[in-house]
Amino acid sequence: MARVNLCDVDFNNPSRFAELLGPNSALPIPVFKSPGDVRKETRERSQTIHETYNTLHAIVTRHEETIQKRWVKKSGQQRRKVLLECWPGMSAVHRPDFEAFRKETMEQRDQGTKYRESFMWPYINQEDLSKPKSLLLLLNARARHHPSHFAAADITAIRFGVVTNAIVRVFLNGYVMILNDAMDPDKYGELIAWDDHPDAFEWMHTQKQFLPGDGLIVLEIQERILRFLLDCSKAILHDIPEDKLTSGTYSVRPEPHLKTEVEANGFESLAVMAAETPYRLPARIDFKRMELLLEAKVSAAKDHIWALREDPGYFADRIVDIREHRQEMLKDIMGDIHPALRPGAGAIVGARVIANIVIEAYSELEIFTELHRQAKELRLLHDKHATRLSPIEDLPEDFLDRLLTFRHYLRQAAKGPLGALRQNVVASPPMRRFFVRQQPPSATTSQIVVMSRPGNTLTKVEGHLNWLLSTLWEDGRMLFLADMPLVLDELERLLQTEPRAADLISSRIAEIISNASIISRCLGQINQYQPWARGFDSAEVDKLEGIQQGFAVWAKPLSYMVEGIRDQDFVRIAHLGDTSNRRFFYPTEKHRTKENVEALRGAERNLGEFWRAVDEIVDFNCEHLQGTVTRALLSEKRMLQCTPEWVDSGSVTEKKRQQRNAASGGVESLFKPLSTLYFSEETAGQPKVPITAKAKTKTKGESKETSLPPVSHEHVDNRAEPTPIRVDSRALKVFRTLFFNPGVTSSPGEVSWQDFIYAMTSTGLFSAEKLYGSAWQFQRLDTESQTRIQFHQPHPRGKIPFTMARRMGRRLTRAFGWIGGMFVLRENEDASQG
Repeated sequence: MARVNLCDVDFNNPSRFAELLGPNSALPIPVFKSPGDVRKETRERSQTIHETYNTLHAIVTRHEETIQKRWVKKSGQQRRKVLLECWPGMSAVHRPDFEAFRKETMEQRDQGTKYRESFMWPYINQEDLSKPKSLLLLLNARARHHPSHFAAADITAIRFGVVTNAIVRVFLNGYVMILNDAMDPDKYGELIAWDDHPDAFEWMHTQKQFLPGDGLIVLEIQERILRFLLDCSKAILHDIPEDKLTSGTYSVRPEPHLKTEVEANGFESLAVMAAETPYRLPARIDFKRMELLLEAKVSAAKDHIWALREDPGYFADRIVDIREHRQEMLKDIMGDIHPALRPGAGAIVGARVIANIVIEAYSELEIFTELHRQAKELRLLHDKHATRLSPIEDLPEDFLDRLLTFRHYLRQAAKGPLGALRQNVVASPPMRRFFVRQQPPSATTSQIVVMSRPGNTLTKVEGHLNWLLSTLWEDGRMLFLADMPLVLDELERLLQTEPRAADLISSRIAEIISNASIISRCLGQINQYQPWARGFDSAEVDKLEGIQQGFAVWAKPLSYMVEGIRDQDFVRIAHLGDTSNRRFFYPTEKHRTKENVEALRGAERNLGEFWRAVDEIVDFNCEHLQGTVTRALLSEKRMLQCTPEWVDSGSVTEKKRQQRNAASGGVESLFKPLSTLYFSEETAGQPKVPITAKAKTKTKGESKETSLPPVSHEHVDNRAEPTPIRVDSRALKVFRTLFFNPGVTSSPGEVSWQDFIYAMTSTGLFSAEKLYGSAWQFQRLDTESQTRIQFHQPHPRGKIPFTMARRMGRRLTRAFGWIGGMFVLRENEDASQG
């Protein structure tokens, strides 16, 4: 084909443009319309939209309470009947565009999809609208707010249909259509030539207004939705004559209250909020909420590092979990185990697990700390400019720069959990039977090729789950088409509604999904910052190089860390992290006897020995972790809890220790530094504080004792008297398990997750929110800072084992200073019930 000079092409000539695309173009030939035809269609659609909107508004402002009561009382079958009467042939399932996409090939869509309606109105379906709230939310939003409020959201909602070529838009060059902030019916959908207004081209270029093809799609979407809602309102109010619905017979009434998720279930749910978003008025970004979400994740990342160093049981569980999710666990296509697992292969897998656990913990802290810093900066900038923001004006330059930078960092951060899904899902115990490993050349390579097991037949649910997960971990064209927030929303919905899908997700995979969802939720918020978000891609073009350079500077210490933590360096210390020989047996649930105390202290000593060896290797390879948040954490002067030496229960010393322990709510009174290596460096030249604990390090079979820097008990003994928190017997039982004290509670037990949520919220100090995956977030209500803390729901059982409950109690102690003695039974309850 001859080369074409684009400068000579007349893009206003439809036949020349079609010729330029050529017969073999991968893009469908657009539909061409003249300015006159577009104006005629927009006038007709705009007139219909406003007539329908005005009628609907008049009905809803008079009858919304009645509509709500009647709709909620209907059964699911009755609701579906109304829906199908008002929208014949309505799609049956949630996200019908996803289902339609999987039914057709790309070539079939390019020739004209059979499922255009599924792509045009993906949120109009029986599964979602037959639920009690969805239709009521949609009716409230569309009837009480002018259609212009929804224009940007409506074109964004069909992105999947547009990028997959299922929706082909009209082409008209040289014009822009006015929809945003156009409240006048005569101006809504107005077509303006670039030459007729000085700002017209800029409005189109920055997407503050609409290309004619996009505008026509928006008008078509809104016309159909408003007509549907009007028909639904009349059907629900069938006993009132149409001519009376908007007459003076019925007066305008205050807007009724629709019960919130908290009122209905006692907690918020991110999945429910995401599911309801398409039916609500498009919201502005809640920058404070985004900042707090990331702040809670940073706190959780720090607590994870603390727990790995403080709690031998937690450490051992993590080692086993990571090992079980490594791809070496997969058998190959011939049914043989990986060479690295054969006798005589050495500690290769153990070294890889250690490198995995260290890199994962440290990099997660680094990444989420930076995202939180940027979110806080964004919130402050937004507060600074909030009063001057207008939908028809550009964002302030400094604010736009920070938004685009944050978006870029989020996309880069998402590669972490998406890569973790690729590595872990196929090897996870519930999913392992679906995959096999191709034979590697030797035991020393960590490069493993995985494929689907030949002959496997997946059920519909298994196939859908596999498609969603692989779309995420492949991070390719399909994820670009569908968009990460949308795929994660669909994944969470599947896990919530299909028990079989939830059974295939291990606790580790649920945790990875939670991490991905936090990043995705922030990305989704940025992408919904309309109308400006539609212009972010074009605005990024001129700024991308600078953003990438800034990212490279920030990421340099992290890249040094990741490159320096090499699994081959951990081979010689892998035996120190071996969990198969009871090195980390940690019977915290048992009463304190001499044997149990020695077991506890031995496990803590072994854990300390392991981390000292890791710290030395990492410090040598990673230039002392200079410039990292991890270094700052490991240098903190806060201390890890450990078990005091056994003292006979009849001695004076033991009685004093028990009294002190009871006063502090069961918290052990002996402490050690988080990292002896970095702690000693940071405190060099400073006065030492007295510690009695000694750690044993074996060298060539001989035992040698190494004294640790002493630490004072003053911060425990001199703690201010805690304010009592009065709870009922159900909550008190939970807190006595979280802050287990053998002197108060005879024997610890497991706690149901629902009881834990109840206990936290019943204090009146916290609200609960279900995030994605296994994560839950608890927001402090009694402080201006709105501090939040995240916990992971046990999976697949909804029970918290005592060992996990104890770790959760320690996190609450670190975060809020809570101790067991703070919780007392309310006076109007029988204390014996606790």
